Amino acid sequence: MKGLQGLAFLLLMQSVGEALSHFLHLPVPGPVVGMVLLLLALQCGPVQRAVAPAAGFLLTHLSLLFVPVGVGVMTHLDLLGAYGLRLVVVIVLSTWAGMAATVLVLRLFKPRPETQEAGDGQLR
Repeated sequence: MKGLQGLAFLLLMQSVGEALSHFLHLPVPGPVVGMVLLLLALQCGPVQRAVAPAAGFLLTHLSLLFVPVGVGVMTHLDLLGAYGLRLVVVIVLSTWAGMAATVLVLRLFKPRPETQEAGDGQLR
């Protein structure tokens, strides 16, 4: 029962995000707004406990979520043959760009150690 409550909460956050994005004419997709709302809601302990079983179940069965994508690829093999090399280039470059952006953000927010000398000659 807890898993269903968690799944309902996840779907509620996505729906609220979709509604906010649509009615406020935000330039951000609804699921992204929903994820930000979920991030804020996860700061509350009861929400964490309610969502944890559903999140665990979804992560355990994550590979099943790729089956529809695989079927879609198989039905459009002609497009893959025509644009396959371009798709590979775009996927590789976008992956590298995402990784580079992640590194830059981590470096930006990583706490820097103090390297100034104190009066007693020790580094702090």
